[in-house]
Amino acid sequence: LYAASWLREKGAAEARPRKVIEDPYETAAKTASGVVASGAGKTGGLYMPPYKLAQMMSGVDDKASAQYQRMTWEALKKAINGLVNKVNVSNIKAIVVDLLKQNVIRGRALLVRSLMKAQGASPNFSRIYAALLAVINTKMPEIGELLVKRAVNQFNRAYRRHDKVVCNGVVKLIAALVNQQLVHELLALQLCILLLETPTDDSVETVVTFVTECGAALAEVSPQALNSIFERLRSILHEGAIDKRVQYMIEGLYAVRKSNFADYPAVLPELDLVEAEDQITHEVSLDEQLDLEETLDYFTFDPDFEANEAAYVRVRREILGDDSDSESGDDDDDDDDDDD
Repeated sequence: LYAASWLREKGAAEARPRKVIEDPYETAAKTASGVVASGAGKTGGLYMPPYKLAQMMSGVDDKASAQYQRMTWEALKKAINGLVNKVNVSNIKAIVVDLLKQNVIRGRALLVRSLMKAQGASPNFSRIYAALLAVINTKMPEIGELLVKRAVNQFNRAYRRHDKVVCNGVVKLIAALVNQQLVHELLALQLCILLLETPTDDSVETVVTFVTECGAALAEVSPQALNSIFERLRSILHEGAIDKRVQYMIEGLYAVRKSNFADYPAVLPELDLVEAEDQITHEVSLDEQLDLEETLDYFTFDPDFEANEAAYVRVRREILGDDSDSESGDDDDDDDDDDD
């Protein structure tokens, strides 16, 4: 019986088609020559230097073809990632201008993904990324709304999975969005109520982190909501059911509140780039069904590509002026793109 079973398994294995492993150098040659699209495959294709991509684009006569559209998509992705990766307090205004020179309406999901990826890697830079988004949101609110939805979705997923690291990181992003008035303060209150409903060491710690970051903004726009959060924290502190370390964190938060959040202003002066009356605030709830528009993350053929590109040129001129047609020249490709 054992021998018969082994023979059957061997025969089935031999009947299965064998996977052909291509020579990587041959694959690279095909990619460079355009035989294999640079964005093909789950991993986004092989790396192609910007100069090679530009050379290939200039050699395509049909600007509406799928091949050319895919090349421009790859170039757009590299440009957005490069700009997001080098933004800081000193160059944020220039980066905003360079981003708007790119077709961020077509690549709005690319911009959102790049911002969230960069913020996830460096949560302490959340204020910078939120300030950059705040400027773009005044001109193209659909981009701000998409990031808010995806940030809320990321928090919900991390909360259900009890992923403390991701949870603490994303609440810093949401706090920065509250500070920039990109999202309504009701979301902040919902988040705190959810985390303090059944308090644990991790959930209370996350609330302390969140309130520390956006407490100054909440004290200004909704002081009663902030008072209710502190009352709940006080009762948790008196119950004594949480760890001593977390109790000390709550006491530290009370000290921060007593100083009127002096060390944690809502918006730093150098990141205060948008007038309050110009900002567009998005109202998103923790428990609503969100359309994450995930199809925008990937290349799709656009039959009206040339018309849409021309329309964005007009939009760009309205925002930046007639001299915005010059190329930004930023082809940074520091990030490796993944399709998680």
